[in-house]
Amino acid sequence: MAITEFSKKYHERMFPGYVSEFLETDPEFIERFDNFAFDEVVNSDDLDDRTRMIAILATLVGAQCVNEYKAMMKAALNFGVTPVEIKEVVYQAVAYLGIGRVFDFLHATNDVLTEKDIRLPLEGQATTTTENRLEIGIQAQVDVFGPQMADFYKSGPEESRHINHWLAGNCFGDYYTRTGLDYKMREVITFCFLSAQGGCEPQLTSHAAANMRIGNDKQFLIKIISQCLPYIGYPRSLNALRCVNEAAARMGENR
Repeated sequence: MAITEFSKKYHERMFPGYVSEFLETDPEFIERFDNFAFDEVVNSDDLDDRTRMIAILATLVGAQCVNEYKAMMKAALNFGVTPVEIKEVVYQAVAYLGIGRVFDFLHATNDVLTEKDIRLPLEGQATTTTENRLEIGIQAQVDVFGPQMADFYKSGPEESRHINHWLAGNCFGDYYTRTGLDYKMREVITFCFLSAQGGCEPQLTSHAAANMRIGNDKQFLIKIISQCLPYIGYPRSLNALRCVNEAAARMGENR
């Protein structure tokens, strides 16, 4: 077999001592996949391992890949991603995927942490209360998207205005305001949730612009897309790239 030395070493860093059964059952496939995902893709840019792993976990949640998520969660822990950071990925996913699609990932995360003898619950990360979540959530929207969001929560037709209210108080007030991940990383994982699930191109374009506004530039987002491509394939990756290009064009960014 012609699995590269770099791929072998990277795989060993992710899964120390683990030998995949695919080496026996599907040797030609695993040779091509490992060389691509764990050598060619990893070496295509300078993204750090922590950011790569957080993006991959968010992508796997978005794509509903619970078994691969459990495997890569163990790799993420081996690469220094903290239990708190992993939990924050899963919690924030609820706002973008719904509890119906995140429920199994909550259980999977707890199973892996318990297996690793990490005591639950983890230290709390909430910074808002029921009374101030709307006010602070509005400020989070402004911080991420800009001052035009200050009154967004009360905009739109009367019959649906409550959804914009919930977006400020629940999505941003309950999740974006938590510690454990900063705004820049929260926008990265939101970008990954949206790109992986597909069918959310308007929101993906909006969040691509938000990423660029707070410092995750076009080149950085392309790195995120590239590193997650082996886990969701080309169609959704190319859709995400189109959304990034559209957002950059709207912002007049040509870096």
